[in-house]
Amino acid sequence: MITKKFGERVRELRIKNNMSQEKFAIHIDMDRTYLASVESGKRNISLENINKIAVGLSITLEELFKGI
Repeated sequence: MITKKFGERVRELRIKNNMSQEKFAIHIDMDRTYLASVESGKRNISLENINKIAVGLSITLEELFKGI
């Protein structure tokens, strides 16, 4: 399932950047519970929010989707 794989990728990159869910959610102006549902694969996230995540991680969209 793509939402699960995407969520796992976001979590992996967030942790690699030493950011808690709460700290990262604040950094990208996203509700922490929304981010948690993305990371758990329960949310069908919009393109705008995908871009927010990529920008917040200082990576390209291509890098964000690498391996998915």
